[in-house]
Amino acid sequence: METLTAIIAAMAIPMIAFISNLMHGDERPNLRDGITFIAALATFGCVLTVLMNEGSVIGSTHTIFTVISGLDVAFHVEPLGLLFALIASGLWVVVHMYAIGYMRGNKEKNHARFYAAFCLSISATIGIAFSANMFSLFLFYEILTIATYPLVAHKGTEEAKQGARVYVGTLLGTSIGFQLIAIIWTYTVAGTLDFTQGGILQGKVSPMLAMVLLGFFAFGIGKAALMPFHKWLPSAMVAPTPVSALLHAVAVVKAGVFTMLKVGVYIFGIDFLAETKASEWLMWLAAFSILAASLVAMTKDNLKARLAYSTVSQLSYITLGMALATSMGVIGGGLHIAMHAFGKITLFMCAGAIYVATHKTEIKQMTGLGRVMPFTYGAFFIGALSIIGLPPLGGSWSKWQLMVASADTGHLIMIGVLMLSSLLNVAYLLPIVAKGFFLTDEKNNAESGIREAPFWCVVPPVFTAIGCIALFIYAGDIQEFLMPLVEVK
Repeated sequence: METLTAIIAAMAIPMIAFISNLMHGDERPNLRDGITFIAALATFGCVLTVLMNEGSVIGSTHTIFTVISGLDVAFHVEPLGLLFALIASGLWVVVHMYAIGYMRGNKEKNHARFYAAFCLSISATIGIAFSANMFSLFLFYEILTIATYPLVAHKGTEEAKQGARVYVGTLLGTSIGFQLIAIIWTYTVAGTLDFTQGGILQGKVSPMLAMVLLGFFAFGIGKAALMPFHKWLPSAMVAPTPVSALLHAVAVVKAGVFTMLKVGVYIFGIDFLAETKASEWLMWLAAFSILAASLVAMTKDNLKARLAYSTVSQLSYITLGMALATSMGVIGGGLHIAMHAFGKITLFMCAGAIYVATHKTEIKQMTGLGRVMPFTYGAFFIGALSIIGLPPLGGSWSKWQLMVASADTGHLIMIGVLMLSSLLNVAYLLPIVAKGFFLTDEKNNAESGIREAPFWCVVPPVFTAIGCIALFIYAGDIQEFLMPLVEVK
């Protein structure tokens, strides 16, 4: 299969599954879920085909159609986008199995509508990953926002509707109010929006205007959850846990920081950012977001809320990597996309498994649950250690790369920020595990034996926890894969 055909198929197959879900409805659940699972496998297979065809080289651009001169809907393959597509499509397979167990075990309603919106969201995510220019990326970015709105509002409660309004209002407001202005401004001064190695703005804008333009991009990419435009992410936690697991641990939030890296590398260029120091203010804002969100996470007793603020903090690691304006910072940020995806999706799926098995949402209610849910809590422990950044888990490598990048640029304070952040990670994640395994609650431990959630709610987080270990072993390969990002020809 040719590369362009594989890319289009990777977007079209989820759309076919979208239609299939609407056609079959909730009357034939096994057929519906089976077709969607096959679609997830086929989508991942198409992305693997792109990987086998192209490897880590930056490929040629394939234009689908032209709106006006310089504004094309076009696709291309480059390492960061291909990594993002592999993560999103691969984890869709895992989370779909998890969603079957969760939605049935928790007796959720409107399964067909839920899976249909999920499929549409994955199609948009693949479009974002392979976009060849900022115009194409913006189109799919907005489609992703709209497609995920019904997922956030799925439960239909007033709380869910309010959370969905905050979600879509913030993301559309920032993208139209800031990002669209930045895109128009860039097109006006550069005459193109194509993602180009070394950037397209050098010699086109002054250092001061570059700083302002970067501000419009940074605040316009609301999915990166940079403070103060981060409230949508905790608000979206009213969604069912499979939504939190994939879309808000991988697809949506990673679309934000992925876009941030693409803007830094291919629109501004890291050499231009370093020369003008246009990103230095963003580095400090990212550092503030890393620490402030971690401190807020420590105050949250609701498990998903704590994980949501943890995500706000962890996303800013990637923004920091770009803002450091060095090759190692960009590679560290790209590496953290993979490491955080596996660690955080594990934690969210474990939170959902606990809810399905016990209907408990507050950490204070979970004392002693580790003894009756050892597989779930064991997976949670591994995911937590990866988020903290301890070997032999994948998260240790991306944090190390960011620390080295901070030292390389002389920003030693950022090393302290990253180290303090890891200590805060310990403070808000490990007590959950300790309460589960080492403390006793009469109600939770009234019956002896293991009382895990349904099988398909337990296997997926165990699998991704193992993935956190595998990423530690193969981190060097991922780093090599991403190197063409910073090799200007």
